[in-house]
Amino acid sequence: MPSFVDTNVLVYAEDRDAGRKHEIARDLIVDLWQSRDGVISVQVLQELYVTLTRKVRRPLAPARAAEVVREYLAWRVVENDSQLLVAAIALQQKASISFWDALVVEAASTAACDRLYSEDLNSGQRFGSIEIVNPFARR
Repeated sequence: MPSFVDTNVLVYAEDRDAGRKHEIARDLIVDLWQSRDGVISVQVLQELYVTLTRKVRRPLAPARAAEVVREYLAWRVVENDSQLLVAAIALQQKASISFWDALVVEAASTAACDRLYSEDLNSGQRFGSIEIVNPFARR
């Protein structure tokens, strides 16, 4: 089944200064590359580029960050369109989550994902058929 990956997981997979989170995220991303089940959105790729070039401890050069983004274009990428926007606004109001998180959830829903890997939402929380999974939560 397809699995949606939020920005923070992709950032940790690239950020070697993230310690244990880097290892966990890297292993998850490798598994998703191998299974070809990884799904992301244009929003996630935009956030990834900005975070890797500005917000990590050792920012990447813009050309290297662009290369990382281009690599992820091999995954299924959900486009931001007007339907996604309207659905995210409705979910944000209904579920009382941030608009940006609602946009990620709706992108995962559009791609018929059964799980969304993120540390921004509550692990185990459900939005319809999508389960939020925090890969960094202690088990």
